[in-house]
Amino acid sequence: MTETSENPLLDHLKRRIALGGPITIADFMSDALAHPEHGYYRKQDPFGRKGDFITAPEISQMFGELIGLWAAVTWQQMGSPRKINLVELGPGRGTLMADALRAVRNVPGLSDALTVRFVETSPVLRTHQQTAIMPYGIPATWHEAFDDIPVSGNAPMIVIGNEFFDALPIRQFERASHGWSERLVGVDANTGELGFVRGAQTPVMDALVPATLRGTAKPGDIFESCPAAIAIADQVARRLNEVGGAALFIDYGHPHSAFGDTLQALKDHKYHPVLEQPGDADLTAHVDFAAIGRAMLEADARIGAVLTQGTFLRMLGIEQRAELLKEGADDVQAKSIDAALARLIDADQMGTLFKVLIGYGRETAPPPCVSGAEG
Repeated sequence: MTETSENPLLDHLKRRIALGGPITIADFMSDALAHPEHGYYRKQDPFGRKGDFITAPEISQMFGELIGLWAAVTWQQMGSPRKINLVELGPGRGTLMADALRAVRNVPGLSDALTVRFVETSPVLRTHQQTAIMPYGIPATWHEAFDDIPVSGNAPMIVIGNEFFDALPIRQFERASHGWSERLVGVDANTGELGFVRGAQTPVMDALVPATLRGTAKPGDIFESCPAAIAIADQVARRLNEVGGAALFIDYGHPHSAFGDTLQALKDHKYHPVLEQPGDADLTAHVDFAAIGRAMLEADARIGAVLTQGTFLRMLGIEQRAELLKEGADDVQAKSIDAALARLIDADQMGTLFKVLIGYGRETAPPPCVSGAEG
């Protein structure tokens, strides 16, 4: 019989493992983040200085403003269609969208064309998002999944995903002496606590590791795969080909597939043991942008070369925007603007770790900041 604790989600996970054996890391993450009653995103607001982490939109209004302008120019390059869906995946508190809508409200015709579509599962965050965009009078709808968004008369689509893929459940595969085995979550027989265990080796797992990496793998190397991210990238690419449009993905990760254990937990702005207090800490992993790009190409969409966040924001004029904001600021405000700018674009902060991938439909003109296009 499994002992109970003060963490109902931990009790649920232990019962699940006792009944069916060790579970995948993806299953653990799904429960820890999205369990209907006890999941991290279902029961609290994790964003901002009072939450567990701060995302780029919470650092400075400049981030959302520039993404809004990127979307506006993309819309104009598509011929300023009379209707367009502006989709945000995992919108947090709605800060990015609010800043984007404020920045583009004077673009002729755009406000009348826009419908905002939020892909969000958290009731708490949906309330924040509704409040954030209310002043701009743009119609908005909420959806549990991207594929729930209606085609709506073939209106083209602009998709924004900032720090969305990093929270999707991953699987981990560890190289053993004669092949690959999946890293699983089980219960330690001695302590009764959750712990990582190694599953059986099966030949099919070799196919899950990119061919470019298989020959270089050493015992103990870990490869991470995110099936949910691949599926969503495929869905977005197919929709962009169907109705036209573009997608902008910003996240921390690597431009090429690589080995490494990047799974981490954050609680109160500090790193936290991954398996402790499930449901009370955020879980993330670095995004494999090469895998996202491959999925979009295989769905017959086009992609630009992966950029660093610093490069992308500089291309959009963030330094000039900071100078404009400082013109009406006092010394304290000016220092705050400079600090936010540095955090967003400097190489030793978010400027290099965070990457940008732009995808677009086959019949859509390349959006701003696309270089080295493929597809």
